[in-house]
Amino acid sequence: MENLNFIIGKNLQYLRKKNKFTQSELGEKLNYSDKAVSKWEKGESLPPIDVFYKISKLYNVSIDSIVGEEKLKTAAIETKDMRKRYLHITLLSILAVWLVALILFVSFDIFAHISTWMCFAWAVPVSFVVGIVFDAIWNKCKFLFWFVSFLVWTLLLCLAVQLLSFNIWKILLIGIPLQIAVIIWSKMVKK
Repeated sequence: MENLNFIIGKNLQYLRKKNKFTQSELGEKLNYSDKAVSKWEKGESLPPIDVFYKISKLYNVSIDSIVGEEKLKTAAIETKDMRKRYLHITLLSILAVWLVALILFVSFDIFAHISTWMCFAWAVPVSFVVGIVFDAIWNKCKFLFWFVSFLVWTLLLCLAVQLLSFNIWKILLIGIPLQIAVIIWSKMVKK
């Protein structure tokens, strides 16, 4: 049994460090002390089964991979492959936004003889909206602050360029309180 405790402890430590948690942070998430987490990682004791379940959900691995000796390495590889796949899907979705903008531009130019170059300008904030959606789904809002900040400023820039008869600086001044709101909101979300 000691050997199994040691294997589980090493796996728990590996997962914690891989996900950049301190023992204290992990303990807080699981409603245990950092001392309990330390004992688990040293193989001195094992967490209850419900904690194994919470840990598996937190790290997005199976309980089997936490308990097993070799399976954790393949789970880590699968996670890396999934992240690459998520990135590719996100990039393809953003490319689809730009393809729609190009199709609109070409269609209006050919059939209506209207230059709609603003399609490309509006594709920028729409791309950030796509980034926000996929970041929320797959990355647990890891880059949400940056995506929302860029979305705010690109929307304001598009409005400023679209409404050239107005003073651009007045429109961009709106961005200052919006950016402050995004900063405050991101601090609330992290806590």
